[in-house]
Amino acid sequence: MEIQQHQQHHIKLSEESLQKQTTTLNLGPTHPATHGVFQNIMEIDGERVLETVPTIGYIHRAFEKIAERRPFYQITTLTDRLNYCSSPINNMGWHMTVEKLLKIKVPKRVEYLRVIIMELSRIADHLVCNSVIAVDTGALTPFTYVFQAREHIYEIFEEICGSRLTTNIGRVGGFERNFTDASFEKLNKFLADFPKKTMKEFEDLLNRNRIFMDRCIGAGPISAERALNLGFTGPNLRAAGVDYDVRVAQPYCSYEDFDFKIPVGTVGDVYDRFMVRNGEIWESLSIIHQALEKIEKIEKEFPEQKNVFYAQEADHFHLPPKEDVYTKMEALIYHFKIIMGEIDAPVGEVYHAVEGGNGELGFYLISDGGRTPYRLHFRRPCFVYYQGFAEMVEGGLFSDAIITLSSLNVIAGELDA
Repeated sequence: MEIQQHQQHHIKLSEESLQKQTTTLNLGPTHPATHGVFQNIMEIDGERVLETVPTIGYIHRAFEKIAERRPFYQITTLTDRLNYCSSPINNMGWHMTVEKLLKIKVPKRVEYLRVIIMELSRIADHLVCNSVIAVDTGALTPFTYVFQAREHIYEIFEEICGSRLTTNIGRVGGFERNFTDASFEKLNKFLADFPKKTMKEFEDLLNRNRIFMDRCIGAGPISAERALNLGFTGPNLRAAGVDYDVRVAQPYCSYEDFDFKIPVGTVGDVYDRFMVRNGEIWESLSIIHQALEKIEKIEKEFPEQKNVFYAQEADHFHLPPKEDVYTKMEALIYHFKIIMGEIDAPVGEVYHAVEGGNGELGFYLISDGGRTPYRLHFRRPCFVYYQGFAEMVEGGLFSDAIITLSSLNVIAGELDA
């Protein structure tokens, strides 16, 4: 009897051992599929994702605390390292925050120049995101193709400020220097070539590609209600069907002067996010054309405006021309005071947000009247998106989790502030 019971128990254990076993998978922090330094601890059953626990903190830089020990103009380089795929938008957002604190009114021509830079950055950002989605679905050619166009955008940045990826472009009150004729020539060439050649062919390769559509449609969806509850903004929220855009809801930098549409999706899946970003690229091109027309009109009516590239009332935060530093005592004094961070800001508390490449990028600044911020908080959109990643992929295929992460365009620099 005991032998029979023992045999039955042994058979039961053997049957249990043959049952499906789940696998714990570490996706990251160093893995090519994560496109950044962050980790997902996944419990998977075959190819099905059962549970996901995201973790961050691998590149913690303490941006906000470092900023509280720096003069206002030196914080620009910190904002470069947030979403480095569209760093000029970060720069402009920070400058506008300080200008709000200082109550500086920026000339229209300067605002239109800023719009051009920000929309070029948005195009570059969306090209990276959408071409990476293509790579993760098995299509490498579109990625290498659009990066040629991205290179042309970086050449425009380089002509304007001397930098490419982390640009440190612009200054409080405007720009460090005026745009050169060569920068406008490169911009016009990009506007002539990119839409008809690169962008049109990129869309022809993917938009109605049956394999690409089958991989993307239905992957990583999120409802409009859930996206709003999580705090989604930008393309990821608009893909879910909500037409919220900071440029329209809370206009800044004269965006109210421009006519453009807000592309929206329906179900908030990978394909919707891809199509929304493609639509925004076309709208950004339209905005740049409008900005150039407005600048031309200003310069035609007021020829002296052609040399305006910063607000005069921002002199205390804007480095004087180098030739003046060498020949004029007042310019030398202000150059020294700005470099050494010896100019006090007024007491105040402001929040300013811009429509970054990934969504609402906000700066919450508290000044106690000193030479550095008393407190500064960055509202990083990627930090919000990453919190919704787990519920978007659980129950789906592991391969869908990869393209979902890509379509959210999570930039690790915005996770760890």
